[in-house]
Amino acid sequence: MFFKKKVNDEIDYDNLPRHIGIIMDGNGRWAKKRGLPRNAGHKAGSDAIKKIVRAANAMGVEYMTAYAFSTENWKRPKEEVDALMDLLLTYLKDAERLMHEDNMRLRMIGSPKELSPEIQEQIIKVEELTKNNDGILWNIAINYGGREEIANSAKRIAEDVQNGIINPEDITADTVEKHLYTAGQPDVDLLIRTSGEMRLSNFMLWQVSYAEFWYTDKLWPDFTEDDLKRAIIDFQNRGRRFGGV
Repeated sequence: MFFKKKVNDEIDYDNLPRHIGIIMDGNGRWAKKRGLPRNAGHKAGSDAIKKIVRAANAMGVEYMTAYAFSTENWKRPKEEVDALMDLLLTYLKDAERLMHEDNMRLRMIGSPKELSPEIQEQIIKVEELTKNNDGILWNIAINYGGREEIANSAKRIAEDVQNGIINPEDITADTVEKHLYTAGQPDVDLLIRTSGEMRLSNFMLWQVSYAEFWYTDKLWPDFTEDDLKRAIIDFQNRGRRFGGV
C-alpha cells in the first residue's frame, strides 16, 4: 500500500535521500498487544532506532532526525515520563561508545532547559566526543516542537535586529533557516512515520516543506532495515519537482 517496489529491488546508492526524518510511533500499542507495560514498548523502540540509524549510516545516508520526545509529551503520566527520561539517559551513555565506534555524530535538537542536569551533561559529552566523526549526523529530537523551533528562530532574529546585526528588510527564508536547530543541514527529503498515523505531530514543520512522506502500519519497534530500504526505494521512484513542472 505504501511502497511500489519489493524490498529485494536494488537501491540506487547514487540517489539516496540526504536527510531522513522519522516519527517513531506505536511503542505503547506494541507493548499493549503483548500484555506488557508501556515502558517495555519504549525500550523496544529504543533498540529499534539503534539498528535503523546504524543501517542508514552503512547505506551512506548523511543525516537522520528521530522524534524521541516532543514538547507535548510532558503531558503524559509522570511515571511514563520518568521512565522515558531514564531510558534516554541510558541510551545516551550507550551512544557514547556505539556512535563513536561506528563513526557517527550525534546532536540534540530541542530545548534542553527542561531536561535534568545529568541528561544535559551527557548530551554535551556525546556531542563533543562524536563531533569530528564523518559518518551520519543523527539529530535526536528531545523536548522538541516544530512551532517552538520556528518561534525560537524568530526570537533570535529579533535580537539580531535589536543589536544592529541585521536589518529587518534583509530577513529572508535563509535567515530563518540559519537560526533553526538544524542550521546548516539540508531539508528533510524523506519523512517516515510508523503505526499508520498520517500527521506531522509538530515535527520539523519548516524542514519538511518538500519532503516525500512514507507511512507504514507497522508499529515502531517492529520497523526493520528492510522497511527502511522499502521507504528509500519508494522515494527513489517518485518524481520530485519542488513546485516546478
